[in-house]
Amino acid sequence: MVRTAVAVLFGGRSSEHSISSATAGGVLRAIDRDRYRVFPVGITRDGVFVLEDDDPDKFALDAHALPEVVDNGTRVFWPHAGERTLVVRRADGTEEELGEIDVVLPILHGTHGEDGTVQGFFDTLGIPYAGGAVLDSALCMDKHFMKIVLRDSGIAVSPWITVRRGEWTGDVAAIAARAGELTFPWFVKPARAGSSVGVSKVHDLGELAEALDLAFAEDDKVLVEQGIAGREIEVGVLGARAGGEPRVSLPGEIVLTSREFYDFEGKYLGGDGVDVVCPAAMSDAETAAVQDAALRAFAAVEGRGLARVDFFLGEDGPIVNELNTMPGFTPISMFPKCWIASGLSYEALITDLIEQALERA
Repeated sequence: MVRTAVAVLFGGRSSEHSISSATAGGVLRAIDRDRYRVFPVGITRDGVFVLEDDDPDKFALDAHALPEVVDNGTRVFWPHAGERTLVVRRADGTEEELGEIDVVLPILHGTHGEDGTVQGFFDTLGIPYAGGAVLDSALCMDKHFMKIVLRDSGIAVSPWITVRRGEWTGDVAAIAARAGELTFPWFVKPARAGSSVGVSKVHDLGELAEALDLAFAEDDKVLVEQGIAGREIEVGVLGARAGGEPRVSLPGEIVLTSREFYDFEGKYLGGDGVDVVCPAAMSDAETAAVQDAALRAFAAVEGRGLARVDFFLGEDGPIVNELNTMPGFTPISMFPKCWIASGLSYEALITDLIEQALERA
């Protein structure tokens, strides 16, 4: 059996570099080696493509030492359009052809990876890649435009205002006047960041300035959203296979016991005060409602490959918080947990994403 050559691409220039690296550890450990030949390609925080070690333990997620891609002196050169041979230049200056690649698995989060830029790069080279395409990646990375598309498609989203850097002068009253119809608590978040980086929960105007400063440290466009009372429900969506329809997982739930919201520490570092439950304890009608809304949201953004759709579920039904086109993909993340609960193993989930890409090609 000829094994498919897969370049696993991870790290990157965004603030979610370590989470991408930790995902790589999980993927390198679980990917079907009988079926795939793997080239681990890391991107340093400075944007350098290096040939990384094929060592899952190197990228284990540890609260005291977050994994990252460091510059080891190698340089990976992608083939020209129409070609497939991957080349590495070693630290001593010698070059080696690694062989032809069949597909790229870009497990990148945040800017310069999850926002359509890398997707456009591989489209230009004519190399198949797993996950979202340029449009859905760019659209879902920008929460401002994502909410506009969902709202205009008849999908419920939380009320919000968008504040750009030039509009923030430190005048809290001016922002409060614009957000006058939003009831507290508010959530202040960068428009184009993920993993809860730069996100704050604001209970009153006295907390707004600090929250805006934190969010503007990540992006020059910030959302101020009305907090929604309801259960935090997440659903996984996988793209269509062989002419079929997109698929949706069982819902999972984020249960906050003492934490204010599902922040970075709670998501990735095993922080106290939050439980990740999948499948969620929901009625058949509630499950059907969020699954239907997830598929409609995926269609509205012209989703491809995969997405995690996050909801607030209240008395009036599900409200979409956001879509992630490359969601947290560590073995303990909600997206794989939901699919495992739905009968698809972590290894099979990786295979599904790769095979989707090959079928599209």
